[in-house]
This record gives sequence, C-alpha cells and structure tokens, in this order.
Amino acid sequence: MASFILDKAHEVVRGSVGPGDTAIDATVGNGWDTIFLARLVGPDGRVVGFDVQTAAIDAARRRLAAEDLLERCWLFEESHEAPARFLEAAGAGRPAAIMFNLGYLPGGDRSITTSAATTIRSLNRMVDLLTDGGVITVVAYKGHRGATEEVDELEEWSAALDRKRFNCELIEDPTGPPHAPILFVVRKLSSLRAAT
Repeated sequence: MASFILDKAHEVVRGSVGPGDTAIDATVGNGWDTIFLARLVGPDGRVVGFDVQTAAIDAARRRLAAEDLLERCWLFEESHEAPARFLEAAGAGRPAAIMFNLGYLPGGDRSITTSAATTIRSLNRMVDLLTDGGVITVVAYKGHRGATEEVDELEEWSAALDRKRFNCELIEDPTGPPHAPILFVVRKLSSLRAAT
C-alpha cells in the first residue's frame, strides 16, 4: 500500500540530489531512506540522520555498515527539531534533500510516534536550510494515534508557505484506500527565480 508513495518520494529526491551533496533523513527508522540517500550523495557527500529511538539508530547503523555506506553518514539519537547544529557537527553543508517518513518505527514500539507539534517545528527550521532547488519530502500516514492531526497540520503548513519561494505538491496513491499514506513535496525555488 505504501510502496507507490515511497517510490514517488524516492523519485522526487533522486532528481535533486547528486554526488557530493548533503541530505537529511529526518526520521531514520530502520535506515532504508538513509541507505537510499547515502548512495545518491556518494563517498564525498554527507547524510545526516535523526531518530529518537536507540533501536532505530542501531538498526540503521548495521544496515549502512553492511552496505559499506556508514562512513558518509552521521546518525544522531536526537529529535529532528534543531538540525543546524548537527549539520555543523557532521561537517555538512546545506541539504539538497530532506526526507521525512512519519508514523512509528516498523517492528518497534507503536506507541512511540511522530507528532504534529515536533514535525511542524522541524519543518519550519529545515525549510530555511535547503539549498536553492532543494526538496523536502514528507510521507504521512493516517493510521496511527495522532495521525489525522499531523496530516491536517501538514496541509496547513504547506498551504502557508510563500509561493514565491516554494513550490508545494500533495501526491496521493490513485489506487490506494482512503487511509493510504500521502506525500507532501516542497521544492525551494532558486533565488533568481523567486526574485522574478
């Protein structure tokens, strides 16, 4: 059910990230998006990842090490709400892409979920960090506790962004059920384009 939306998020990010870039995995989870980003940025790039759960960081580290990608990744057992100081700690520049995959840790404690308040606080900080032409993807689910509020807040947040600086898109699975995940895409326009 989620694979259409997850594939779309990867397709969007693939168009914005290249070798040597910085990318952020705001919700590391089991590390699948971290691995995807690490492959895109190459050996000279940086991936900075956040998760509040030890189990998530440990699982991601193991997977990255198995793929020989760990040396280009900096993983922090922290909330994604204050990313700038962690980018600096990792020696990373402004991110070309930031990925969020909301909800709970698959295979983990389902009572620990992302929340509307922390997600919006994080997005408000992350959106200013993006490079010109950079992209944020947010995969949002509707099935966990607090999910409806989170999706509603995301819709309000994206609708309020300055359209002279950002292009926003909501992508849904055309064949999915009503509770299928959705994808928010925010692209930062170049300064030159924004000025016209």
